[in-house]
Amino acid sequence: MIRVVVVEDQPVLRAGFSAIVNAEPDLTVVGEAGDGAAAVELVGLLMPDVVLMDIRMPGMDGLTATQLLTERADPPAVVVLTTFDLDAYVYEALRAGASGYLLKDAEPDELLAAIRVVATGEAMLAPPITRRLIATFAAGGPPPGPDAERALAELTAREREVFGLLASGLSNAELAEHLGVGVGTVKTHVNALLAKLGVRDRVQATILAYDLGVVRAKAGAAKLLGQRGDGGSAGGS
Repeated sequence: MIRVVVVEDQPVLRAGFSAIVNAEPDLTVVGEAGDGAAAVELVGLLMPDVVLMDIRMPGMDGLTATQLLTERADPPAVVVLTTFDLDAYVYEALRAGASGYLLKDAEPDELLAAIRVVATGEAMLAPPITRRLIATFAAGGPPPGPDAERALAELTAREREVFGLLASGLSNAELAEHLGVGVGTVKTHVNALLAKLGVRDRVQATILAYDLGVVRAKAGAAKLLGQRGDGGSAGGS
C-alpha cells in the first residue's frame, strides 16, 4: 500500500485529489494539509511514501515545504501540482527535490501513474512541463557548483555514456537495449551514477546533465519529446 499525503489550500481540489487516490486498492491518503507548514508537520508524524504538493499556498509555499521534506533523512517522494501560469516554478521545484511535476488539469490516470512511479524511486514529468523545462535549459540555467563539476570529472567513460543517455530521456529498458546489457545491470549503473553525482533521482540528474553541458538542450528536447509523445514520463521502466 502506497501512503499519500495531499497538500492543497483549496478544499474542493484537496477533496477531489484524495477521492481519486482513495479509489485505488493500492493507494491510500493518510493525511491532508492546507499549507506548507502543516504539511511538513504532518509528514513528520505520518511518514508517507508520497506527497502531492501544491505550490502557491498561504504561509509556507510548496517550494519551501518540498525542500524541507526532501532534506529529511528518509524523505517522501514529492509530486508537485501546478497550473500553466506557474511554470516559472518548475525549475525551482525540481531543484528543491520534487520527483514529479504535473499540471492540475491532468487526467486522473496520469496522477495515479505519477504516484506509483515516484513511489518506486523514479521520476515523472508531464510532457508540457518537459517542454518548458527544456526551454529553460536552452536559455541557460544557473551554473553548476564545483562539487558537480568534480563529480563529472570522476565519472568513467561508461558512466558518462549512461549519464548522457539517461538525461536524453531513455528508460531503463531502452538503456539496456542501447548498451547491450540486462535491465538489472542498467539499474545498478543508474543507482551508482546517482550516488556518485549526489542526486536523488533522474529528474535531478537530468537537470545536472544540462547544467554541465553533458546533453545539449535541442538534442535532448528532440529525443525526449519524440519518445514520450503526449503521455510519457521522465522515469524508467
